[in-house]
Amino acid sequence: MTKRDFSLDTLLPLDGEVFVVDGAGKFWVKFEVKQVDASPERPHGLRYSLTLHDAQGDRVLGFDNAHPVTEGSGPGARTRIEYDHRHSGERIRFYEYFDAARLLEDFWAAVEAVLQERSH
Repeated sequence: MTKRDFSLDTLLPLDGEVFVVDGAGKFWVKFEVKQVDASPERPHGLRYSLTLHDAQGDRVLGFDNAHPVTEGSGPGARTRIEYDHRHSGERIRFYEYFDAARLLEDFWAAVEAVLQERSH
């Protein structure tokens, strides 16, 4: 039997929410979160997209599992069965999903880092 992730009770209600995250209104985040049947691609039974956007609506940062990811190129390229990954600008990297609480913690830490970087 799989252990219940009680932190889903915090993440799931955020589905469809949009929040302005800086005082100037230049950056906002959007949450899309749905429970789905567990599968090899989404073993945690969650389909999610947590994104940070700039004033023009362009995605600056994102954590999602909407599609497969190949990291690298050529003979050294790696692909995983799990879809979890992170977008940072044009760069895509695998993301190791642990639970909903860690996903939120990692996302907000990355948002804060981007906002700090962009405020200089």
